[in-house]
Amino acid sequence: MDERERAADGEIHSADYSVSGKGAAGNSASRILRAVAYPVLLLAVVCVAAFALSLRWDPAWVSPLFLIGVIAYLALLERLIPYDRNWHPGKDEWRWYGIWFLLTMAGSGLAQLLVALAVGLISPEEPARHLGAEIPGALLAGSLVSYLVHRLGHRNALLWRLHGVHHVPEKVNVANNGVNHVLDIVLAQSLVQLTLALVGFSRPAVLVAGLFVAAQGYFVHANIDVRIGPLNHLLASPEQHRLHHSTDLSEAGHYGSDLSCWDHLFGSFTWRPGREPAAVGLHDPASFPGTGEILAALLHPWRRRPAPAPDPE
Repeated sequence: MDERERAADGEIHSADYSVSGKGAAGNSASRILRAVAYPVLLLAVVCVAAFALSLRWDPAWVSPLFLIGVIAYLALLERLIPYDRNWHPGKDEWRWYGIWFLLTMAGSGLAQLLVALAVGLISPEEPARHLGAEIPGALLAGSLVSYLVHRLGHRNALLWRLHGVHHVPEKVNVANNGVNHVLDIVLAQSLVQLTLALVGFSRPAVLVAGLFVAAQGYFVHANIDVRIGPLNHLLASPEQHRLHHSTDLSEAGHYGSDLSCWDHLFGSFTWRPGREPAAVGLHDPASFPGTGEILAALLHPWRRRPAPAPDPE
């Protein structure tokens, strides 16, 4: 029985690992950087989206280039204003995370390939409604599907054997955001994109929503000491996502990685000011292969589960 299955049976365990070395230096430059880091990221989303729409840039290269820029920006912030210095990747981890990132990108590309025909046939080239209404609608619809798929990945035993690969690392940082089973990425992204196409959102609206989701997805996973205060009740944040990775399953809600409204609506919002996880990762590391065991992790969903021990007579 894996960790999430035990949680469903009511077994919630405390962690042995504790986080130390938290917080950036308290000088004025660090305080300013912590205050402007997130607004700068949101401004970048708006600017790139505006230029992409006005100049009709090709989404096939806008999205990946923007993602590379977001990752570079957040990786720099992790060095300047880290939440926990002990969460910086080591040399071996960088190598593993690099391979996982390439696999995640391959899964994302496969998902796009699988739905490209449907999107091309269904999704209109130009918006049928004003983009000012389409973009929020696309964001809300895509966010809801993403939330439901993510939550199901924690609740369903079979899907957890895919998604649990992402929760193996005992750190939360930009580099290991790419630690995902390929099929987990294919499933999640395919369902989101197909939903947006079937609802009829135009390609410009999907592009803009996608830029925001990409930025948010890496922002919430960043090892940075940034707090967004009351905005936590609308938008997802690193504060919330660290709780999502907590080994204390009573606080490990927050299935939304872009908006937090669905966590409020469906009762999985656990954040409060000052709440931090004592540890992140899996309570039982033996339930999944280690992050460096890449092939074993990819084959994990098909690994035979050990037979339950016989009940004592």
